[in-house]
Amino acid sequence: MNFSMTLPAVRALCLILLLTLCSVPCCAAESVAVVRSGSAKVGEPAPSFTVEAVAGAAIKSVSLEDYRGKWLVLFFYPADFSFICPTEITGFNKELERFKKLDAEVLGGSVDSKYAHLAWIKRGDLGELKYPLFSDMKKEMAERYGILDAKEGVALRGLFIIDPNGVVQYQVVHNLSIGRSVEEVLRVLEGLQTANLCPLNWKPGQKTLNR
Repeated sequence: MNFSMTLPAVRALCLILLLTLCSVPCCAAESVAVVRSGSAKVGEPAPSFTVEAVAGAAIKSVSLEDYRGKWLVLFFYPADFSFICPTEITGFNKELERFKKLDAEVLGGSVDSKYAHLAWIKRGDLGELKYPLFSDMKKEMAERYGILDAKEGVALRGLFIIDPNGVVQYQVVHNLSIGRSVEEVLRVLEGLQTANLCPLNWKPGQKTLNR
């Protein structure tokens, strides 16, 4: 029996064997990399939480149930005493009345302690903050919402709009180096409240596709 093979055939067989041998460990490594302990999903109930928060100069407990019956804009930021984070926190604070007119509350926070929040507020960096900053020191809340950067040990810039029934209707997650847009959050919130079809670049006051 002739077992001779041409050189191209030998090369093809070697490539097949190499890919077969390497596929199992590669797939296993990928599966480990993408596993997350939890994740908020649009159209599904928001992960519940009960955490301590700083409201003004007071420390209190806040939970998802506290916001039942209202829209909630929930956002995570990486760290206190940083550079981009205060621009976002004060930006939402500046437009807070616009959110309230849409029957929405704002709640922000990070994995810093309540005492770090309090010290930051008292130092004056955030001005007169009119909404609470929650403390997720155990990082359980960030894990439940699927936005914990395990390598850095901080929350990514995740933002969620939760409807009055406790269902996630919008989510966005930014890289640590990119701040979010308050105007875009307001636009999306108003769009969701129309319950209509809002096309590309739709703005409040414009016609929707089905009305």
